[in-house]
Amino acid sequence: MDLYRLIQDLNAEKAKLERVIASLEELQRAAGGEIPPTPESGKRRGRKALTPEERQEVSERMKKYWASRRREG
Repeated sequence: MDLYRLIQDLNAEKAKLERVIASLEELQRAAGGEIPPTPESGKRRGRKALTPEERQEVSERMKKYWASRRREG
């Protein structure tokens, strides 16, 4: 595999994509629309925040769970 050739091909593809994007943005401007900012996902990843009551319920449930595990082992 010729790494130099691969990099050249990727750079050519990148330039082509940049030209296409610029053309599309120009068409959008000509149509009277502004280019909206990149939308940021409003979704949070990971666990949801627990209320103090929910946290207490989880704590009690886990205490029971580990107590039963200690009795079995």
